[in-house]
Amino acid sequence: MSIADIRKDYRQASLSEGDVQADPFAQFGIWFQQALTADAAEANAMSLATVNAQGRPSSRIVLIKEFDERGFCWFTNYDSAKGADLETNPHAALLFFWTALERQVRIEGRVEKISAEENDSYFFSRPLGSRQSANASQQSQPVAGREVLEQQLQAVIAQFGEHPPRPKHWGGYRLIPERLEFWQGRASRFHDRIVYTRNADHSWSISRLQP
Repeated sequence: MSIADIRKDYRQASLSEGDVQADPFAQFGIWFQQALTADAAEANAMSLATVNAQGRPSSRIVLIKEFDERGFCWFTNYDSAKGADLETNPHAALLFFWTALERQVRIEGRVEKISAEENDSYFFSRPLGSRQSANASQQSQPVAGREVLEQQLQAVIAQFGEHPPRPKHWGGYRLIPERLEFWQGRASRFHDRIVYTRNADHSWSISRLQP
């Protein structure tokens, strides 16, 4: 089969202006819970797109760890490539794609670091191995081989045992959305697209986009 012939017709559901909540965070919460209930693979995985100082975009998969009316949070190494991008350009885009429900959510906005208290709260709730590896890895930096990584990890274990600290360069970001799009796949690529746009008074406008 040719790649050009690979396609799936989406027929599970529809989405209208009357279906959605007035608050985009409430609407996201409904869809996120439905993705969990449907046992969608890696329902908490999202693509994070950033832009570097040269204006070149890059994207990667990260895991959402919290969302509320303030925004959408994930955690990483602040010295990583995405951290460097966000230091230069504190705007980003998130994308959730739940194939089991034939849905996407696109989120765009400004990014800020969260507080040290929030960082500590999440870091010390993580499994021990994750806390150790956060100390051992200089994320996005070149390394001579896997054996060097293993040596760095063993050095952290020897130094801190079961009580590794939160590295100062490790923490969370929160994307404060300015635009959210809820995309429901429909037959013959005639999809439903409902968009929330933040107004100057922080209220939300809802509109439909053509597919």
